[in-house]
Amino acid sequence: MTNPPNSYDAFPVPEDPHLRGERLPEVPTGGKTRGGRGPRRPRTRARRIIRWLVVVLVVALVATGGYAFYNYQRFVSGVSTVDAIDPNSGDDFDGTDQNILLVGDDHRPDGATAAQLAQLGTEADGGGTSTDSMMLLHIPADGSTATLISFPRDSWVDVPGHGKNKLNAAFALGGGNDDPAGGARLLISVIQNMTGLTIDHYVRVSLLGFYNIVDALGPIDVCLNQAVKDPYSTVDLPAGVSTLNAQQALAFVRQRHGLPGGDLDRQVRQQYFLSVEARKILSAGTLLNPFKLGAVLDAVSSSIETDSGLNFIDLATQMKGLNADNITTATIPILGTPTIYVNGRELSIVEVDTAAMPAFIDSMLGTPSAYEAAVPAAVGDVTVTVLNGGAANGSAAAATATFTSLGYLTGTPDSTSARAATTIEYPAGLEAAAKTVAVNLPGAAVVESADVAGVTVVLGGDGQMPAAAPTEAPVAPAPPVEEAPAGTSYAAGACIN
Repeated sequence: MTNPPNSYDAFPVPEDPHLRGERLPEVPTGGKTRGGRGPRRPRTRARRIIRWLVVVLVVALVATGGYAFYNYQRFVSGVSTVDAIDPNSGDDFDGTDQNILLVGDDHRPDGATAAQLAQLGTEADGGGTSTDSMMLLHIPADGSTATLISFPRDSWVDVPGHGKNKLNAAFALGGGNDDPAGGARLLISVIQNMTGLTIDHYVRVSLLGFYNIVDALGPIDVCLNQAVKDPYSTVDLPAGVSTLNAQQALAFVRQRHGLPGGDLDRQVRQQYFLSVEARKILSAGTLLNPFKLGAVLDAVSSSIETDSGLNFIDLATQMKGLNADNITTATIPILGTPTIYVNGRELSIVEVDTAAMPAFIDSMLGTPSAYEAAVPAAVGDVTVTVLNGGAANGSAAAATATFTSLGYLTGTPDSTSARAATTIEYPAGLEAAAKTVAVNLPGAAVVESADVAGVTVVLGGDGQMPAAAPTEAPVAPAPPVEEAPAGTSYAAGACIN
């Protein structure tokens, strides 16, 4: 029986004489030799194998690099950009901490049909450009962890140029319907004023974009403590683990009716879902499947709008050590959800605990690196002002007298809004002075703030007061024992309400 023409046996490889210890036959060369080293010898099978291994390796490397480059070019070409960030503010990915504002708005695609809206599960509510999901993603310089801070949409806040309003109205008040850049800039301004943080980058995604991303990623498993059913979001799920398609996932993160905490519980839903989604994106099943990865990248790129300065390669490089278990989530501190009256009409709001915000941000994001690196200044070069934010009457004056006796320059004592814990606040550039004051207030939170002009001690309800210190030059206090941030990390398989 003969082998077919396309069989490897149709092209036999001569047996290598080296393997039998035989002398290699000479090959006629017309009497010429190669540099006096004798006649040319036939290539061996081993050499051919090595050559092909090298070729295959090079081709694989080039193909992989080319595929990655192709995917990146395809990805960035689909992303929309907007001038949301002032070029003179924010930081590039140059080894510094990064703050990225993630915004999900409720607008429907132009010209959407009834069938498309039904697919999104949005028939029962009208929609609009209100930014109902707002999260700040903090990535430290080493990129090993990430922190997601949620901002309730009904937070009652100061909106520059528009007085008090709900946070989710800021984008529209900034002209977001017709001017996405103006809307983004006003929203960013409000968030920065609330937190004292600088927003470095901005990412916005719509309802349809969220749907497309989840659809490309594939089914997502979630776990509920109780069964839920809500006609507004169209969610209808039993208790326990459910596998969600894109429509169900959208309903899952949109539900707020029927939840004990309303919109606050929806914040938890969104934090939880992003953790689950991040785990799936970072899994081998997505990253090592070129077809699925390509579909996910296409869905993401066509669904998001970012500031023009966001460099995805730099972002990916800084986050290369991140995994889904290192993402911590939390919601800003609030005082309650009262009903107020505006122009004679009832309005349900979320009252933000602005006094607790500096300590909350410090606990979540850690002490700024500039403060860590600072060397305490001499006491006589430091001016400190004391404000009473909840201590006993006369405490600000008493603390000021103590600081004066220690050799500090002091400002006029005064009162301020109430807060639970004593804090030391300072503007950027006065890290050394703040570190000196911290020697006399061990344990107090030290927070960088744009709301103070100098080092300011705010006495809280904990009753902490400045203590006398040795007369010699102050030394840096021992670094505190690191504690886990006051947030939540969702383990695989975790269940929520």
